[in-house]
Amino acid sequence: MRHFGKIFALVAVVLALAGCKGRNRGALLPNVSGKAGEIVVVIDKDNWEGNIGTALRDCLAGDCPYLAQREPLFTLANVPPGSFNNMFKMHRNILILNINPQNQKTGMMYKRDQWARPQSVAQVNAYDEEGALEILAGATDQLPEFFEAAERDRIIANSILYEELTLRDPVEKLTGGILHFSSGYKLKKVTDDFFWAADEKQYTSQVVMAYRYPVPEDPFQVENIIGKRNEVMKANVPGMFDGTYMTTSTAIQPSTRSLKYHGIDFVETRGFWEVQGDYMGGPFVSHSFYSPDGKDIIVLEAFVFAPRYDKRQYLRQVESILYSFEWKNEK
Repeated sequence: MRHFGKIFALVAVVLALAGCKGRNRGALLPNVSGKAGEIVVVIDKDNWEGNIGTALRDCLAGDCPYLAQREPLFTLANVPPGSFNNMFKMHRNILILNINPQNQKTGMMYKRDQWARPQSVAQVNAYDEEGALEILAGATDQLPEFFEAAERDRIIANSILYEELTLRDPVEKLTGGILHFSSGYKLKKVTDDFFWAADEKQYTSQVVMAYRYPVPEDPFQVENIIGKRNEVMKANVPGMFDGTYMTTSTAIQPSTRSLKYHGIDFVETRGFWEVQGDYMGGPFVSHSFYSPDGKDIIVLEAFVFAPRYDKRQYLRQVESILYSFEWKNEK
């Protein structure tokens, strides 16, 4: 998936252009409905239960990576074309399968704010089943990222609307940029090179950290990223009992990929965290990139602890905060 960064950037451009064209019209549209992470799939029953439905589930409802329990990337809800009325047209995420030999054009189309806002609509136009399968095969990376970006943008917009502004200064002093935290996040710890904020409920904890260190040799090799992470966590994130501290689980090897978002090149790392000497753990994701002067590596990290609940949406929420980062002088 080395080409994923290019696809990621392409989706961002498509969304931006669509947003510009529909800005005035969007102000008149109703708000979207539906649950976070849910996609309405408009397709007839035969195709939903056949090869096309299988391809859609493989693409959009496969296991969400790096979660302790199996959870689908998205929850799919099938609606036959004859039942696709105004109620379903208000949904936040819609995928339409338009299979008709009379179609003038074929391919994948992406739209924003078609019937509601903020809405994302993807449409497959094909002459027949074979053509639809071919189009879906060519969109196995781009299609889920389109809907993932839509979910993320909604979370970021909500965070900005209800932002916890007291956390801006410590983040800016450490990184030179801004992270948009929603209300509920509280400062847990801050030093010259480490920041920790969390939204803690009775049975859940969503955490965002930021830290920096001088550029080492091969700074974006996964072994070096994890080695530095373990050093920082041991020094700054103690467990509940004496002698316990956060580290990276070795049960499953962390993975990295290179991405670009809002003009920032970074390396994303995903894995599992655990507490040395205790039985706590969960998923984490981090973004590592150069400081503006190139002398330091800045790391933004998010992780979740929710032992009683599914974690897909908790992780999506906290990961969106990382994507809200922007250099202050480019806001």
